[in-house]
Amino acid sequence: MASVHESLYFNPMMTNGVVHVNVFGIKDWVTPYKISVLALLYEMTSSKITLPERRRLNKLILPLQQSSDLSLGQFLKTVGECCPDTAYSVKIRLHEMVDGELRDMEYFFSTLPIPFTAFDSEAYKTSVVGLFMRHMLLAYNKLSFSQVYKLYKSLQHYYHSNYSKPTEGQVGLMALAVDESDMDHTDTEDTIGDRLDREEEHNSLDESEIQHENTPSRGPLSQKQAEYFLARQAYLLKNDENKALKPALLQEELNNMLRFNPDFAEAHYLNYLNSIRVQDIFLSAHSLLHYFDRLILSGNDGKSNGEEGYGRNLRYATLNLASLHCRFGHYLQAGLVLQEAIRIAQESNDHVCLQHCLSWLYTLEQMKGCDSTVLTEDSVKMAVHFCLPYLASLGIQSLVQQGTTQGKTAHKLMDALKDTDILHWKHSLSELIEISLAQTTSIWRMYGKSTMALQQAQLLLHMSSLEPVNYGVQQNNTEAFAVALCHLAELHAEQALYGAVSDILQHLKDQFPAHTQHAKLWMLCDLKIQFERHMIEAKYNLAEQLVTSISAFNKTEGLYRKVQVLKVLNRTTEAYSILQRLQVHCEKTKCTETIIRVLLSTAELHWESSGFSTALPLLFQALALARQHHLQSLASETLLHLTFTQLMLGVPEQALLVLHEAIEPVLAHGALVDKGRALLLAARCQMAVSEFRPNRQGQPDSHVAVLAVDMLHEAAAYFTKLNCKLHLREVHYLQAQLYHSLGQIPQRNKSALLFRLLDQELQSPAPPLSMRL
Repeated sequence: MASVHESLYFNPMMTNGVVHVNVFGIKDWVTPYKISVLALLYEMTSSKITLPERRRLNKLILPLQQSSDLSLGQFLKTVGECCPDTAYSVKIRLHEMVDGELRDMEYFFSTLPIPFTAFDSEAYKTSVVGLFMRHMLLAYNKLSFSQVYKLYKSLQHYYHSNYSKPTEGQVGLMALAVDESDMDHTDTEDTIGDRLDREEEHNSLDESEIQHENTPSRGPLSQKQAEYFLARQAYLLKNDENKALKPALLQEELNNMLRFNPDFAEAHYLNYLNSIRVQDIFLSAHSLLHYFDRLILSGNDGKSNGEEGYGRNLRYATLNLASLHCRFGHYLQAGLVLQEAIRIAQESNDHVCLQHCLSWLYTLEQMKGCDSTVLTEDSVKMAVHFCLPYLASLGIQSLVQQGTTQGKTAHKLMDALKDTDILHWKHSLSELIEISLAQTTSIWRMYGKSTMALQQAQLLLHMSSLEPVNYGVQQNNTEAFAVALCHLAELHAEQALYGAVSDILQHLKDQFPAHTQHAKLWMLCDLKIQFERHMIEAKYNLAEQLVTSISAFNKTEGLYRKVQVLKVLNRTTEAYSILQRLQVHCEKTKCTETIIRVLLSTAELHWESSGFSTALPLLFQALALARQHHLQSLASETLLHLTFTQLMLGVPEQALLVLHEAIEPVLAHGALVDKGRALLLAARCQMAVSEFRPNRQGQPDSHVAVLAVDMLHEAAAYFTKLNCKLHLREVHYLQAQLYHSLGQIPQRNKSALLFRLLDQELQSPAPPLSMRL
């Protein structure tokens, strides 16, 4: 690694096209900061530095040259982390210039080429460092005396602003320089001086802004600084948004950049990405259109020359506009723009663009809730035909997602994902690998296999990215990581590990701030976890307050949870009305999981009126749907409801047989509350069966009673961990009955006392056992 950076510093062969290509049309300026960089380079070539320190400084040279102007404090701190002695030498050299006279700065520039022209010098004139130094010397030599004086005063202010507080009214002078156009001998001194005066007045900054570490450069950037700034911010927005500039600061810097060069196409595109961060539809569309307008007019794209290049940019501009409308949920506008993109691509016979259009077409159909299986299959076939692995893999992943709602078996879906994973690793498509792992996690969660879901989520979080990650960025702010972390939070919440849940959610909040695109995932996850916890702890007033917030993110989830609150508040008529509307909506959208939950909730409403026999058809319908779609967790929950219904109908033996089928997957993969409910229900079934099968002495079977006591004891441990006092009260009541039948008076009295204490604490009458699961 060090040899590469050393070659960037010393090897002239590594500098082709680095300095001389003016891609963005923004000129280079001599600034006090660049004088500091020149002082650093001078010290590096003229003083003795150890090999490790030289290597660290070599790695720092290019970022220092290309980055925006730093304050002196930042600059010395950065250099000091690599080589403290060199940082001190640079500080001393700057001090000699600013505390001396103008001739001291003149002397520095006159002696600057000496280390590079020495016979035994290791530095090349044509290296990155040599070209930078020569370029700055040419710019400096073209300055008039008045401009040199202003540059010297600016250097003094730049140096002293790091060590003294600004006085009232003190204004910092901006960087003074000339660009390459000023090196033309036809320019007159007066013209240059007038322009510099205008720039000085326009770009003056308060010193407190110069000292602020996060304030970007306000002056015109050089071509290399503009390249570095845009590349860095775009990369950070893609991979680690938290390390990018805040939206307001980035917008301010981009506005400043576009003020100096309105035809700066790449700045418009970064402005588009920044607008999407804050969900600004108007500015994002405006910036996107400006980007393609400038790109078409400038012809900077190597593939955009001539009539063909114009048409190509126009096609992809239309396609990007369609994707933008899809992102903001404007499906009608997205469909119209997409049709226009397809028409233009067909006229130009652009098969690649047509494939992208087809991918967005089936995505749009999915967003609108329509069946897009045929479109997706056609897209996969054509993508394979035209050797577009990325689009082919996306199509297969979309088919897998649709297959989960259509009742496809797990092994078929997993085989399809396995085939796509082979394609991903073959072509190093790390982004699609992450999506595949997150999708697998979601599928296992849907099927009720919490252990497998946990394994897949951990595999994703510990996976090393295949992309070369620069700038110290970790690729962990994608939607796949957000989904995996939300699953982890819910899995930990199911096991009452609320401390771990808080840590995971805090990490999500730090990694995905509220203004980011994927923040709604953890926001909804947090609300759902809070709601379930309040419902378990019988804090119904707090749970009811969360319903509105949940509905804002997902209307279906909000309505379902509103029904749960209405049930416990005995507002059955209102709850039943909402359930009927919710079922119709879910049947249209083919949301099988919610349909099953609605059927179970409707059956529970029948229990309230002792309509256990009328609840059976609903439960059988829910069980058939769960088994058809291989939803094991919902199937187990449905079997628990069937067990309870049969117990209330007076057939405990049959209820116990049904329970044996459901209890094993519940104990293996279920949440703590489901485990406790299953064990509590099993104990009640055992008690009911033992009453029908007395032993020879005419008393209940002691073996069955002891077994029921053990089940209740385990259920009590689960409910205690969950702080579920309603179920705990019921457990202690049943324990007291069992201990009484077994003749264990001390244990009976203890259970009775615990029941009494909980009953007084809850201050609400316990509902009849026949009304609750």
